[in-house]
Amino acid sequence: MSTTAELLKGAAELFPDEVVTSAHVRHLDLPFGAGRFALITLDNGFDHTKPTTFGPQSLANLNAAIDQVEQEAIAGTIVAAGLTGKPFIFAVGADLKGVELLKKHDEALAIGKGGHDVFKRLSALAVPTFAYYNGAAMGGGVEVGLHCTYRTVSKAIPAFSLPEVFLGLVPGWGGCAILPNLIGAERAVSVIIENSLNQNRQLKGKQVFELGIADAIFEGADFLEQSLLWTARVLTGETEVVRAEVERGEAWDAAVAKGRTIADSKVHGAAPAAYRALDIIAAAKDGDLQAGFDAEDEALADLIMGGELRSGIYAFNLVQKRGKRPAGAPDKSLARPVTKVGVVGAGLMASQLALLFLRRLEVPVVLTDIDQERVDKGVGYVHAEIEKLLGKGRINQDKANRLKGLVSGVLDKAEGFADADFIIEAVFEEMSVKQKVFAEVEAVAPAHAILATNTSSLSVSEMASKLQHPERVVGFHFFNPVAVLPLLEIVRGEQTDDASLATAFGVAKKLKKTAVLTKDAPAFVVNRILTRFMGEIQNIIDEGTPVVTAEKAVEPLGLPMSPLVLLELVGPAIGLHVSETLNRAFPERFTVSPNLKAVVEAGKRGFYVYKPENGFKPELDPEVAALLKQGDTVLTEEQARARVLDAVAQEIGLMLEEGVVAEAQDIDLCLITGAGWPFHLGGITPYLDREGVSERVNGKKFLAPGVASVPA
Repeated sequence: MSTTAELLKGAAELFPDEVVTSAHVRHLDLPFGAGRFALITLDNGFDHTKPTTFGPQSLANLNAAIDQVEQEAIAGTIVAAGLTGKPFIFAVGADLKGVELLKKHDEALAIGKGGHDVFKRLSALAVPTFAYYNGAAMGGGVEVGLHCTYRTVSKAIPAFSLPEVFLGLVPGWGGCAILPNLIGAERAVSVIIENSLNQNRQLKGKQVFELGIADAIFEGADFLEQSLLWTARVLTGETEVVRAEVERGEAWDAAVAKGRTIADSKVHGAAPAAYRALDIIAAAKDGDLQAGFDAEDEALADLIMGGELRSGIYAFNLVQKRGKRPAGAPDKSLARPVTKVGVVGAGLMASQLALLFLRRLEVPVVLTDIDQERVDKGVGYVHAEIEKLLGKGRINQDKANRLKGLVSGVLDKAEGFADADFIIEAVFEEMSVKQKVFAEVEAVAPAHAILATNTSSLSVSEMASKLQHPERVVGFHFFNPVAVLPLLEIVRGEQTDDASLATAFGVAKKLKKTAVLTKDAPAFVVNRILTRFMGEIQNIIDEGTPVVTAEKAVEPLGLPMSPLVLLELVGPAIGLHVSETLNRAFPERFTVSPNLKAVVEAGKRGFYVYKPENGFKPELDPEVAALLKQGDTVLTEEQARARVLDAVAQEIGLMLEEGVVAEAQDIDLCLITGAGWPFHLGGITPYLDREGVSERVNGKKFLAPGVASVPA
């Protein structure tokens, strides 16, 4: 028995619940008299909704298939071998459920070595090997193909990536070593570092070919047939595969340096994966693949035993699993059908909501507002966005015409809402205004209609309190921009009934949003945590710490943008309004900054100005600097960071005690999907646990051992 087989047998025993991928070998005669060919198909026996992965037993199955093909190659009974996947899926990499179970460094090392030892055999065969990327390929799925001599790709592939850095790993089965040697360091850095750190951006088939990862590209309908014809031509010498020369001089070093700049801008040195990947790419310049594989094994083992990867997997599971099965949602059989939607308001937020409901539900959507000009502007916005989708080829002319025909605007709510099943308001964030709107809507809407509010911080129960049927009011809080951020906070008012709530969750699912159930507590989840976070930074500035120090203090978290840049995006006036709302609810913890008030009263858009001569980097606006009145307490970055993290840990602890959400996992899911907080933090609670903040502030960790951490 070979050491690889032993390694994989040991790993398989640690992971009894693996969804096993088989590797079937079948033989066929290639056209043009090219000879007999062995084709290995990766298939886990499920349809495309359960993608093929590589756990230890799956790797052992591929290893056994290669044993067979190797013997045939030596015997001269085949001229080449190929690798493809089941319909729509090539393979999506290592099985992360198995990675979560690993407790020791040598177990983690075995996973890296096991993958390398199997995949390497494809390039060592006595005959050429071909990878046919017929469907989605990620991580180890991409890497197994990189070990082959040639590759083809389907035009229909929707997703192709090396997402490991996004999760807190490195491409550890050949990606870091082979890819730069195949397509050059600059392109490899773009795929491995830049795409991963841009929210795991995926490549389409055409891009895979243009980057030089694949040698040929074919239509999806007869992809395998065309790939085999091409294979025959390559083997007979009719088709010659020519690849661009890889630059190994200064261009390689410049690409790695660019990768470090990208990593710094995204994670600020806070997560190690990108830097480990770049070290391996840098060392791969001399083309010594085995040294690269050894470095990948070490990096993989170190990262598997580190907190960032466990947080990354935890975050990934939250989004993929918990996000699809919301905690506390009523039985979906209680949900009522929604065949028409009403939107009160026709401003930017309301218009974005109208567009989303229209595109996802494809039912009539009617907007109302206080004058015809606003109504026309709202409908006009939706029409213009549909035209953009048509222009980009995302929808055809028929669909565009149909969608435009479904959206309308009226001034009279009775005319617009008499037959609507779901009516959402997106008007000014003022309780009396929203109560008035709901009273008007209730008077004309059918008895079964759900009345939803897009409030970001006001009490849903109070909003519903003056209605005859408060049980049908539900909070439906979207995040801006609506088309981009997946989170939808669904708020249960004190009197909201199960049928209304179930309908709201049903609509959220059709809108393809990540819905989280929250109690009707001030500012719900994301805005409450962000306001406490931003409020503490504002307090630190008000007390005397320079703005730049306060901002830099939280850089190690690797957040998508700095607090004051976020404030600019939200709008200082909205930030001030939410802080005032929370100050009324919790005056002992939430302050209203006099400096923020001064900035709003001066009509400033934010704290910064952006000048072309400074590369549009944020600089403190001199007019804002003149407004600031600061004390004389100056903190260091470390002191400021500790204060901010302590405040956040305290607030989350209190929210969990109040039952704002079911568990800490829901807090993290909200921050990841509603505020773009990074996967390597796991949202926030795993980071607070790892850094000792949770215990310092609350006397206990948020999560049980082994959840977002290495099992004991």
